[in-house]
Amino acid sequence: MRNKTGLNLIFSFAGLFLLALFAGCASVGVEEEKEAEFHLKMGSSSLNEGNIQGAFVELQKSLQLNPNNKETLNTLGLVYMHLDDYNKAKDLLLRAISLDAEFSEAHNNLGLAYAKSQEWQNAIESYKKALLNPLFQTPEKTFCNLGSAYYRAGQYDLAANAFKDALRRNQQFVQAYYGLALYYNKVSRYGDAADAIKRGLQMDPEYAGNAKKYAEDSRRRLLSAKGEEEQEIKDLLEILNY
Repeated sequence: MRNKTGLNLIFSFAGLFLLALFAGCASVGVEEEKEAEFHLKMGSSSLNEGNIQGAFVELQKSLQLNPNNKETLNTLGLVYMHLDDYNKAKDLLLRAISLDAEFSEAHNNLGLAYAKSQEWQNAIESYKKALLNPLFQTPEKTFCNLGSAYYRAGQYDLAANAFKDALRRNQQFVQAYYGLALYYNKVSRYGDAADAIKRGLQMDPEYAGNAKKYAEDSRRRLLSAKGEEEQEIKDLLEILNY
């Protein structure tokens, strides 16, 4: 009995030692965490400036130092979307969400990745999850994204409701007016479509009501647009003539 008890104690201590060892390997030191945060800030800054490669390098450094930083995973997911690698973007964003199920920004960005892959129903579900968090700071953007996903999935009335929900949260969110213009055009309410795009142009700080400048910029966007985006730009240009 003594030998058996002794063996049990040895195994118990060995188990505790291994747990402590693994916990130590998984944890991130204070200095590593600070350095990871520095690279995250540098990467986010580069992304905002349009320096995609610079952002990619900085965020990879951050991720190597701290693999479980949800903000790094989320931001790197955006970088992969810029690189048109939507599967990698989805993997990173799902990892971020696994760390924080209420991470609305990651749910929203996952929806964008699904939308880029034309997985409309998955995009819709991701946007809805983002909107479940009452502390989400920018729900109007996600409502507008939800409207676009519904629109491209052919669920036009639901799209209109989502665009209107975006405007209930922020009456100056101009993209929702452009979305409503597309909806009204699709259901043959041409006067309402013209009013919606006019209202959007008036509230858009980039154009301040200048339809000619908007049309010129839209024609330039057509050079690189494809698929649904190309058709929507064409539809908005047509609505300008109503």
